[in-house]
Amino acid sequence: MSLQCGIVGLPNVGKSTLFNCLSNAKAQAANFPFCTIEPNVGVITVPDPRLNRLAELVHPAQIVPTTVEIVDIAGLVKGASKGEGLGNKFLANIRETDAIIHVLRCFDDPNITHVDGSIDPVRDKEIIDMELCLKDLETVESRLAKTQKQASAGDKDAKRLVTLLNAFHAALEQGKGARTVEVDKEDQPLVKELGLLTTKPVLYVCNVDEDSAATGNAYVEAVKKAIEEENAELLVIAAATEADIAELDTFEERQEFLAAVGLSESGVSRLINAAYRLLGLRTFFTAGPKEVRAWTFRAGWKAPQCAGVIHTDFEKGFIRAEVIKYDDYVSLGSEQAVKEAGRLAIEGKEYCPADGDIMVFRFNV
Repeated sequence: MSLQCGIVGLPNVGKSTLFNCLSNAKAQAANFPFCTIEPNVGVITVPDPRLNRLAELVHPAQIVPTTVEIVDIAGLVKGASKGEGLGNKFLANIRETDAIIHVLRCFDDPNITHVDGSIDPVRDKEIIDMELCLKDLETVESRLAKTQKQASAGDKDAKRLVTLLNAFHAALEQGKGARTVEVDKEDQPLVKELGLLTTKPVLYVCNVDEDSAATGNAYVEAVKKAIEEENAELLVIAAATEADIAELDTFEERQEFLAAVGLSESGVSRLINAAYRLLGLRTFFTAGPKEVRAWTFRAGWKAPQCAGVIHTDFEKGFIRAEVIKYDDYVSLGSEQAVKEAGRLAIEGKEYCPADGDIMVFRFNV
């Protein structure tokens, strides 16, 4: 399953520094705009304590975590929707991602230039929002011109699409993203086909100085106020501090560093898990002597679809799923103990796996 979160923001807000913390890929980080021209892609391991706990009980030959792809995209400037700076490339790259991690500079540092000359994360956010809205408005208007003719000819699907496009047009003209428009479930395929930039889910990351890593600052409070109506998640991360943590050799050293700045968990771990949720992803496990493994599935999938993540034959020939809840496995200590306690469930094709389920699929091809 190849789903991507794109890291976006104005130049010099800390995108590439954050990306370097997230992955082994080392995007160049420099104090000038457009340092990142081609998008850098990192495959990031998703930290999950449940995987380690299962491994402690099973003692497998190997442990295989799940992953998520993060893309570092070129910095955007005002006028990108009209091709200014690297705007066309930026917008093409963001269109290919499934969700957006929007990095906002929430720290003062006279040694790091800002493309607009002053620090104002709310203004920075609005610049990118407006550029994405303008590009989507262009897309919607172009599509409306074509679809209205089909609707006038009596095409029912075209009529539905015109209604949807008009709703998007009204929101975008007010500078609101298309994601603010309520869409019926049956119209979701139409929305996806449009490929609008502002329908993508967004996670705002406030990049702060080390002293603000635990508590935030006035810039962060301003961003919180600005996104109150967006139903979006916000994280506070000190990217420069995370870069220092990433250089430490041992887990113990990293934990000591975190404690010293008042944190119990690294910002990188919180960001990876938030990105995973942002993409609508969940995890099920398989556990045996050969391996304990985390598998990724989409929220709402049924058991056969989850089986297909392991192998397409599992989905085609699906018979049933044998399901153990994570808490039962951990509290009872083994698959055999779970069976003896009568806590192993047999589920059919309509079962929707829960995050953390430990599953065995029975199939026939």
